[in-house]
Amino acid sequence: MFPIIDVQSHANAHARGLAYGRAAAARVAHSVATYARLFAGCGIAWSEAARRAARHLPVIEALDPSLADELRGIAKGSGQTLEAILALNCRTEILPASYLAESAAHDPASAAAAFDANRGAGLQDWSECTAMCVTGSASADGAAWFAQNWDWIGRQRAALVILKTCDAGGRRITTLTEAGMLAKIGLNDAGFALGLNIVRSLQDGAHSGIPVHGLLRHLLSCASVAEARERLRTLASLRFGSSSNVPCADASGEIACFEVAPAGWAELKPTNGTVVHTNHFQCETLLAQQAPVGAAISSTSRLDTAAAHAARSRVGLVEMQAFLRDESDGYLSICRSPNPAWPIESRMESVAGVIMRPLSRQIWIAPDVPSRAAFAELPAA
Repeated sequence: MFPIIDVQSHANAHARGLAYGRAAAARVAHSVATYARLFAGCGIAWSEAARRAARHLPVIEALDPSLADELRGIAKGSGQTLEAILALNCRTEILPASYLAESAAHDPASAAAAFDANRGAGLQDWSECTAMCVTGSASADGAAWFAQNWDWIGRQRAALVILKTCDAGGRRITTLTEAGMLAKIGLNDAGFALGLNIVRSLQDGAHSGIPVHGLLRHLLSCASVAEARERLRTLASLRFGSSSNVPCADASGEIACFEVAPAGWAELKPTNGTVVHTNHFQCETLLAQQAPVGAAISSTSRLDTAAAHAARSRVGLVEMQAFLRDESDGYLSICRSPNPAWPIESRMESVAGVIMRPLSRQIWIAPDVPSRAAFAELPAA
């Protein structure tokens, strides 16, 4: 299992960030090395990534000043600069809109120059996700269920942590995230769960806005899907820095997917008690924002396979595990093994699988490709 870092007892956001950064320092450094290479492959040197990330700090402070304090604490505790920690938390906003398109879209000369700049600065060298939520009325036990495989670059598995923290109001949050980031897939003590599917729009990164990982942490202060919906309405004036889908479920049995983009946000509601999502927009108002997606992401085919799982009656823990272990589409499956024929920068795999039952505040995690790892339940405390 990934290391558990519990900072809930610390008195304020800066202290929580400091403790988190100290406990995860080696893994934060691993995250920095991963993203420095990933950005460079897109022609963005780490120094430029840091510059782009810094413009989002005023928006984070406007969203929630305590999150900015926590980021400063993470930087100090981990021995990284604030700009480096911001670059990790703004990785979705820094990656170009063409990132999920075919790799040929990136300029080799720009990438080479970025790699050279990174080496000169002393930096080490070295399809996203499928989610399903089920309402209480459609589940086997009358409770809502959430399941997601997080698909990303396999080397980042070594940077993952389970962070137990709290917000400024004392709400307790458990999140599986990359070291140095505020949140990713998580559940709070009110029984509200959320996850993340990356989506790319034509406007991603064009202006400063709420970074998606800051948004995830902010929404983890909500008590329900209904409150998250209202929170998104109030955030419209700050805008979103990039695009993503946020699948949600809560203790009352409600579920939803919230698609966000620089152009706005929209809600994908359940059909027959279930909602599934991969890596392209499904809400009609945002379809025109879709950036090109490469064949290696297989977003549409995975959505069809996920929908077949969702159509099964009375879903519960066993069915959710089977869903996340589905390898029926080979290297482009819901459960993805790395394709050795692809370049390392685009060698996607299921880094972890997560299942959550918000009503009982339970989380199960498979800390590897789910077909070759057991789902272990996290301790409640």
